[in-house]
Amino acid sequence: MNCPNKKEDDTTKIMMKAAVYQEFGGPILVQDVPFPETPPDGVVVQVMATGVCRSDWHGWKGHDDDIRNHGLPFVPGHELSGIVIDVGPSCSNHNVGDRVAVPFILSCGSCEYCVPGGRHRPTVCLHQEQPGFTRHGSFAEYVALPRADRNLKTLPPSVSFVQAAALGCRFTTAYRAVLQQGKLLVYKNDNKNKGPTVAIFGAGGLGLSCVMLAVAAGTASQIIAIDVSPLALKKAQELGATHVVLASRDNSNNEQVRQKVNGITKGGADISIDAGGFAATCENAIYCTRRGGRMVQVGLPIGEVLPKVPMGLVAGRELELVGSHGFDAQDLPALLQMIVDGKLDPARLVEKEVTLEEGAQAIQDMDHGSPLGITVVTKFRTNASRL
Repeated sequence: MNCPNKKEDDTTKIMMKAAVYQEFGGPILVQDVPFPETPPDGVVVQVMATGVCRSDWHGWKGHDDDIRNHGLPFVPGHELSGIVIDVGPSCSNHNVGDRVAVPFILSCGSCEYCVPGGRHRPTVCLHQEQPGFTRHGSFAEYVALPRADRNLKTLPPSVSFVQAAALGCRFTTAYRAVLQQGKLLVYKNDNKNKGPTVAIFGAGGLGLSCVMLAVAAGTASQIIAIDVSPLALKKAQELGATHVVLASRDNSNNEQVRQKVNGITKGGADISIDAGGFAATCENAIYCTRRGGRMVQVGLPIGEVLPKVPMGLVAGRELELVGSHGFDAQDLPALLQMIVDGKLDPARLVEKEVTLEEGAQAIQDMDHGSPLGITVVTKFRTNASRL
């Protein structure tokens, strides 16, 4: 396969389509941009599917320091899958034509958090790269990805590009939040006859992914979804939530939400997860964690979101508050195997497949709320042009 990044002469530019914003909060427009250069240790991927995530909205609104440091104009997008079309000279594990999945954290492999025998926390790698945050992202026909040998994984034949794109952030992030940081599979419950109880605050794409991972784990006795949208709660039940609780958009029923969740769980959830990233979801998750329980903060309460954390309650109940960020690429084969084995189908969360223009508009529409499930861009113009 010939890579369109090769230049015929000094006056020839290879161009492609990408969604670009020139200012924070300004229009996101599909336009011609230069084709990316192949990193020496990386690849160029033809994007076959990329998800629309609230983190893209945060970046577009100017809430992300990495994008500010990178500078504008900028191309969003970090949940992607695709086909390798060019390989750098220092990349040895991938070939042109490989179908690949891409976790959004591209760890370096050499800092104290990455090296074998070190802290073993590549999700907080000191030198991590992130498409859509530290570098131009996947709302484009093609994207350049460094550190490919360490971070990219080949897709099994039975896993579709849409399934893999849904994994790229929402499911990988949920996997770490529920199974690793939440420790669902190893959590000790006081009642030996029941598994742990899980309360998930926020039933957007991330929260519903948490529901599906908790169901797939097979150990939880109760999985409670809390959200302001009746449609999102209906979807949570379809995906296996045992209980749902409707919160109000103006946060006027926070106390009632806490009473309902604590009543269902008879004293609070063993594992509470804030998958929303709002002040109310963070605060309610803490108030709904049982004594000695664990609260996982995985939704990003950034920008103007300032939760009031009841630290007296945290101390008095000996609660564990745990952050969760991203996913280690080395765990991606295990998550892909769950799809192959039929334990998990991320495509169940995909509500719409859209064009690049529609995906750009979907980010902007998050000014007015989160869409149900996951929206995935699958319709790109796939022939780069010479200008």
